Parts: sequence; structure tokens; C-alpha cells
Amino acid sequence: MNDSAAPPGVEAPVETDAVDQLTAQWARERPDLDGLAAMALVGRINRASSLLLKRMKPVFTAHGLENAEFDVLATLRRAGAPHELTPSELVLSSMVTSGAITNRLDRLERKGLVERRPDPGDRRAVRVRLTSPGLDLVDRTVMAHVANEERILAALPASDQRVLSDALRRLLVALGDTRLG
Repeated sequence: MNDSAAPPGVEAPVETDAVDQLTAQWARERPDLDGLAAMALVGRINRASSLLLKRMKPVFTAHGLENAEFDVLATLRRAGAPHELTPSELVLSSMVTSGAITNRLDRLERKGLVERRPDPGDRRAVRVRLTSPGLDLVDRTVMAHVANEERILAALPASDQRVLSDALRRLLVALGDTRLG
């Protein structure tokens, strides 16, 4: 028997995280405060998001991209051939301002990964299209990105990953996040 195993009928102690420390401080300072479980869950979601972004950054950097640039390239790639959208469609998909999209597109265009083209149906409109190098780069990057995400999540068994994904989906739906844009 492993010395660190809990006796029969007794749960093994759970390793604590930074959020446990924060909620313990609140419980000590404000014992009257209800809702610490909700605070802990939201805190863990926020901290996990921040830590995930940090762990994903090296993959994008290795491919000469920033996270936001990859987001634009991936959105265009997911759109299917001819891999183009209007800047407004990119704004809806990315949930950022039009100014932020313009800055991202400027950088990606300078790198030769996207091109802006006049919309044949509306002379006032522009369409953004992946270039051949952009398509090649996003396809290579997404392979490395997915492999990195699998490594990151390897700490959770597949069954826990499914439970967490399902619970977060229910939360997102309850928050109104049911479709892109």
C-alpha cells in the first residue's frame, strides 16, 4: 500500500491551488460572506484562461505569430475556400473592435499572410483573404497548437476533460454564448 494513500473510506487530500489561498483569506477576513464557492470557480476559470494563454504563446511565437494573429488566420481558414471574409465578419468572430482587427490585418498583410481585395459585389467593401503562405502557415501552426493543447490537458483524464467541457458549455450557453458573432 502506498504511504500517501488515504485509509479506506477517507478521501485523499486534494492539492491546493492559489484560489484556495484567496478564498481562505476571504473566509478568514469576511466569515459572513456567502458565495465563496462561486468566487473560487470564477477565479479558477480566469486563472486557467491566463495560464493557458501563457502556455500557448510559445507555439505561436515559434511560428512567427502572436495569439491574436493566429486567431485571424484560423478564422479565415475555418471559413473554407476561398478563405476570405469581410473585416466586419472577422470582428464578429473575434469579439474585438474594428480598430483591433485593422491593426491585426495590417500586421498580417505586411507579413504577406493575408491580402485585402475589393469586394466584387460592393465597390465600397473589402474582403480579406489568406494568401498561399498564410494558408500554409496556419495549417502548420494549428497542428502544433492542437498538439500543445493536448499536452496541456494531459494532467486531466479524458473523462474529466469531457465533464469539464460539458460544464463549461452549459455555462457559456447560460451566458448567451451560443454562436459566433
